[in-house]
Amino acid sequence: MNQYIAPLAGGLLLGLSAIWLLISVGRVAGISGIVWGSITGPDRNWRWLFIAGLLLGGAVTHMVIGQSIPAPSGAPLWLLAMSGMLVGIGTRMGGGCTSGHGVCGLGRRSPRSLVATLTFMAFGVITVFVLQLINGVSS
Repeated sequence: MNQYIAPLAGGLLLGLSAIWLLISVGRVAGISGIVWGSITGPDRNWRWLFIAGLLLGGAVTHMVIGQSIPAPSGAPLWLLAMSGMLVGIGTRMGGGCTSGHGVCGLGRRSPRSLVATLTFMAFGVITVFVLQLINGVSS
């Protein structure tokens, strides 16, 4: 398979699912907000269906293409857990996640989403370099 097919198909499916959610439910596809609302929000049904669709989509893609997602780089579990917690804190502080800002916000030409996405990307690059220097964790 051409190396560009899977990323293009994934991007197309992400965009279509974001458009579908906006048209059908009137909500932006910010995954952190959807997950948080599935626990705390009054309108949980569509959120659980959306999350199930994401999980099923990954499983179906794995069965069709036959490729697995690469395993983590061997980083210690505590580092992975701490990283996840920091992402969650940053998501709350930034008023949304990469999918909400990067996929939906940029598509709506939101200046706030542009700043948030540039910040996510910059700190992602910085984090990779710092981890490689301190812990020898490769990306």
